[in-house]
Amino acid sequence: MLNDKQEKFAQAYVLHNNATEAAKSAGYAAASAANQGYRLLQIDEIVERVRILELELETNVDVIDELESQYAFAKQNGHTNSAIKALELLSRVRGANSDVNPNLDSDTLEGAIVGCLNVLGEEVVLGLLSKCDFADSLFSEEELENIPTESVIESVTGGAVDPTYPEDTTSSI
Repeated sequence: MLNDKQEKFAQAYVLHNNATEAAKSAGYAAASAANQGYRLLQIDEIVERVRILELELETNVDVIDELESQYAFAKQNGHTNSAIKALELLSRVRGANSDVNPNLDSDTLEGAIVGCLNVLGEEVVLGLLSKCDFADSLFSEEELENIPTESVIESVTGGAVDPTYPEDTTSSI
C-alpha cells in the first residue's frame, strides 16, 4: 500500500511525466524533489501504481476528428505545409503509413495523391508536372515556357527541397 504522498506522486507523475515536478506536486520539498522523484520511481509499488493509472487514463479527444478539422482549417487558410502535415498524420492514424502498409490498393493511393494535389493547388501542380520526364506529352512547348516552375516550387518548399531529385525526399503517404 502507498501512503498519501506516494499516491499523490504517482498521480502527478502520470500528469507531468516528470519525477521532479511530480515530487513537488506531491508535497516533497523543492530542494530535494529531484532526488525524491528518482528514489520514488525505484519503488516497485509506485511504478506499478503509475502503470495502472496510465492504463485508466482516458482522453475525450477524437484524434481523427481533430486532425480532419486541422486539415480543413489549414487548407481553407492557405497553410499548405500544415495541411500536408495533417494529411500525413491522418494517414498514419488511419493505418495508411507506407512503412507499415506498403500494399495500398490503387484507389487508396490515387485518393491520397489527389488530396495532396488539391492542397497544393493548380499552379503548383502544373509546375511540378512540367518537371516530370513525360511533361512533353502533357504540355505544348509554349505552355511549358509559361509555367513559372522555380518560383512556384520555391514558394511551397521554401527552397528546402529540390523537386528534380525525388529520390532525395521521402513521403509517408
